[in-house]
Amino acid sequence: MENKVNEMLEVAVKAADQKRAENLMALDIHEISLVADAYLILDAPTQRQVLAIVDEIEDKMAEAGFELQRHEGRREGEWVLMDFGDLFVHVFKDEMRQFYNLEKLWGAAPEIDIDQWIVKEEF
Repeated sequence: MENKVNEMLEVAVKAADQKRAENLMALDIHEISLVADAYLILDAPTQRQVLAIVDEIEDKMAEAGFELQRHEGRREGEWVLMDFGDLFVHVFKDEMRQFYNLEKLWGAAPEIDIDQWIVKEEF
């Protein structure tokens, strides 16, 4: 996968993690999709948190020079799709993520290791 997509993923993952996104997963879909190279999928327990994560990702991506081309679902706050061209970010309210189960739908896509960008909390 190209370097630009990795840079985009790093910015988006760090922004989502900063707002306490849960269950972050990135999929390399460049060989099985014509629309994007990678998906970032994550969730949050409330609509308010979903929208806070979406705002943070949009702000940090813009600061890094990555333009949000389209988004859907922001008004409802249940499943927000953010299209950054080569990267699609799916921010779900947790029940919606379980219902749609994108990971299973894109099961043929290899997972991208994003652990290095997630802050591990120690108690």
